[in-house]
Amino acid sequence: MKVTRVTSHVLAYDMEETLGYSQQYFSQRTAHLVEVETDEGLRGWGECFGPDEVAIANKSIIDNVIAPLVLGADPLDRDVIWHRVYNRLRDHGQKGMPLQALSGVDIALWDIVGKSTQLPLHKLVGGKHRDTVPVYGYGMMLRPDDRFEELVARFRDEAQTIREAGFVAVKMKLGKGPKKDIRLAQAVREGLGPEGEFMADANHCYTTSDALYVGHALEELNAYWFEEPVAPENLDGYRELRTALRINIAGGEAEFSRWGWHNLLKSGGLDIAQPEVCGLGGISEYLRVLALCHAYHIPVVNHVWGSAIAVAVNLQLLAAIPPMPGGLSPWEPMLELDTTDNRLRDDLLLEPLDIHGQVKRNKGRAAVPEAPGLGVVPDPDFIEHYRLA
Repeated sequence: MKVTRVTSHVLAYDMEETLGYSQQYFSQRTAHLVEVETDEGLRGWGECFGPDEVAIANKSIIDNVIAPLVLGADPLDRDVIWHRVYNRLRDHGQKGMPLQALSGVDIALWDIVGKSTQLPLHKLVGGKHRDTVPVYGYGMMLRPDDRFEELVARFRDEAQTIREAGFVAVKMKLGKGPKKDIRLAQAVREGLGPEGEFMADANHCYTTSDALYVGHALEELNAYWFEEPVAPENLDGYRELRTALRINIAGGEAEFSRWGWHNLLKSGGLDIAQPEVCGLGGISEYLRVLALCHAYHIPVVNHVWGSAIAVAVNLQLLAAIPPMPGGLSPWEPMLELDTTDNRLRDDLLLEPLDIHGQVKRNKGRAAVPEAPGLGVVPDPDFIEHYRLA
């Protein structure tokens, strides 16, 4: 079997409202899918992390650099292909967009392997430790036009709505400045009540001192984790926060490859690791990063952002994560799910995953697809309708 074509599909649509986090506002939802075809008629699907202009740049990397290195190769030789591409790109990008582009291709190759062997991804990586995965819902995003008190009320109400929808926990965004962010976190606690679980995501908007200020407030509010409190390059800041705060410090979505993750983990700044499989190098590299995290006794909760392809990949991988540590009541990884409007997730597939419906029906949990490969098939008409490039 040989690879005969590698195609990027960048999809987009205009959202009904503008949303944001600490680094930007966005009014268009995008996703970058990768389709790999073979001479035996098998097609694999992957996804590259990276929105908007980043997706267009990643498409160029795939079309002009990666595809020529993959065409004619046996898709079952996915590790050989991974290292061939990485070694070609090493001098020009050991992190960032080259790794995001490689991720989508690698995921598509694993999808082909699953379809070739008639096995779902979780079987290919060793089997599933759980048939369903708990799901947390994130929302409570920033809006450019809200007055602050309106935003406070929105965060309080949205937290309550997400919890009532059945999610096991909720996650809010930070980014209005330390004092205002604490007020927003207080509103989320008010909306959830004293027992509801919540997490706070800063998207690396703070200095270390400001993160300490906000982190102490999150302690008092009994938040479960404080996500990306400082810049991903600030390893000393991560370590200082982990030492000073009585709250889990989470991060890693902006880290790439086993080498980058090794440096992050040995710095001692994480309580919870959040690898992004569609960005760090694909499934092949994710499995190596997962092993590293567990070697450091750090539990993993994957970062998830994108289309239904990303959700399916992560359901498969989260099911296959072993208990860490084991026991009668083991700690479980959770699936991250954006609760805001996302047609590229909800309407992309011929048979939708319906995560929102599953969460409501199954006490906050979603089933792992059992069909071969990723277990899902995109609708070609949907792709054609929403194609940007």
